[in-house]
Amino acid sequence: MTLSHITRHIYLALGTTSLLAMSAVTLAKPAPENISERVTQIEEQVIQWRHHFHANPELSNREFETAAYIEKFLLELGLQVQTGVAKTGVVGLLDTGKPGPVVALRADMDGLPVLEDNDLPYKSTKRGMFNGNDVPVMHACGHDTHIAMLMGAAQILTGMQDELVGQVKFIFQPAEEGSPAGEVGGAEIMVKEGVLKNPDVDAIFGLHISAAAPVGTVLWREGGIMAAVDPFKIVIKGKQAHGAYPWLSVDPITTAAQTIMSLQTIVSRELRLLDDAAVITIGSIHGGNRSNIIPNEVELVGTIRTLNETAREHIYEALPRKVNAIAESMRATAEVTLPLDYFYPITYNDPALMQQVLPSLQRTAGADNVVYSKPVTGAEDFSFFQKEVPGVYLWVGGRSLDMAPEDAPAHHTPEFVVDDKGMKLGVDLLTNLTIDTLFAEQ
Repeated sequence: MTLSHITRHIYLALGTTSLLAMSAVTLAKPAPENISERVTQIEEQVIQWRHHFHANPELSNREFETAAYIEKFLLELGLQVQTGVAKTGVVGLLDTGKPGPVVALRADMDGLPVLEDNDLPYKSTKRGMFNGNDVPVMHACGHDTHIAMLMGAAQILTGMQDELVGQVKFIFQPAEEGSPAGEVGGAEIMVKEGVLKNPDVDAIFGLHISAAAPVGTVLWREGGIMAAVDPFKIVIKGKQAHGAYPWLSVDPITTAAQTIMSLQTIVSRELRLLDDAAVITIGSIHGGNRSNIIPNEVELVGTIRTLNETAREHIYEALPRKVNAIAESMRATAEVTLPLDYFYPITYNDPALMQQVLPSLQRTAGADNVVYSKPVTGAEDFSFFQKEVPGVYLWVGGRSLDMAPEDAPAHHTPEFVVDDKGMKLGVDLLTNLTIDTLFAEQ
C-alpha cells in the first residue's frame, strides 16, 4: 500500500475537516532553500563536533566514549535512542507521528591503529589496544567527519519534525574497519540484531568523505561502487630437508612461489576484464626460519576484491583449482580457507533508488559538481545494509581547493587530512536525500 493510499484511509476515518488540516502538514514538502539555510547555521557546530572526534578517536568495538557522546546528543534532541547495538552502536529514531516511509542514515565511528603525522590543533595523540598491542589511534579514513555530518542532519531533521512525514533512523555504526581478532562487529552484526527492523527501513543512505575529490563535489554510481572483499589463507605442506639436499624435500616455498604467480592469471586470463574487474593480492607469506632448511609448510594470506557476483563466483572456483593443481604437480598438498574470517559483499547502489535521488544530488550540489564515479576496489560494510534494503552510498569531496590533486594524502595513512568545508555539502545531502525520499510518493 502506498503512502497516498494509507493517508486516504486515515482521511476517510477522520472526516473532511481533519483532511484539510492534515494535508497542509503531510503534503507540503519543505523548500530546499530553507534546508540549505539551516545547514549554514549549524556548520560551525558540525566542525566543532568533527574536531572533538578527531582528537579522541577509538578503535573498532572500543568506541565507548564516542558512543556516549552521541547518545547524549540524540537524547537532547528528544529522539528515541537505542545503545549497545553490535556492542557500541547507537541508533536514534525520529518518529513524526505521521504515516510515511522509513529512511535510515548511517555513519561509521571507528578509528585506525595509525600514528597521525599532521600539524593540526586537534591532532590525535590517543592510544589504544589492538590485538594485544599498544598502538596509536587516528581517524585516518574520515569517520570523524561522517559522525559529525550525521549529527548535523539529525539536528536539522529533528528541528523540522512538524514539517515531515514518516520516520528516520540515525545509525551510528562501530567497527567498519573490521573487528579485533576473535570478535565480531560492524554492519553485519547490526543487521543481525535488527537495526533495519521495528520500524522496517525502506531505504538507507551513507556518505564517505574523499581526500581525493575536491570540496563541493559528490561522486555517485549505480550498481557496484565498491568491491566485495574476501580474505583467504593457503597452507602449502611439503617435506622438510636440508637446504643443501633439496631432492630430499617436497619444497613448499617453491610451490608457494609458483602459486602466487599463477593466481594472477585468474584475473588476467580467465575473467572478462571488460566487465569483471577484480584483484587478487597476497599480502603475507610465512615459512621457514633458516637459510639452509627447507621447511615443512608455508602460509599465504591474501585478499580478493570483486565488483560483481560473476567475477566473485569465478574466483571462488578458480583459486582452489589453481592452488591444488600446482601443489599436486610439486608433490605437495594444500589447504585453502576461503573466506578466511570475514567478508564484505559488494557495495551495490540500488539502480532504481539511485535514479530516484539523482535529482536531489544535482539540486543540492549543483549539476556540474555531481560526478559519475568509476568503481573502486576498496570495500565497505555498508554493503550488508544494502543486501537487506535498497541503499545508496556516495563519496563527498574533502580535498581543499587549495591542494593539488597529486598532493592529496591517501586514506589509512598518517598524513590523511580532509577539509572541514567538505562537511557542509554532506549535511545538506543527507538532509535532502531523507526529505526527498520521505515525500517521494506524494
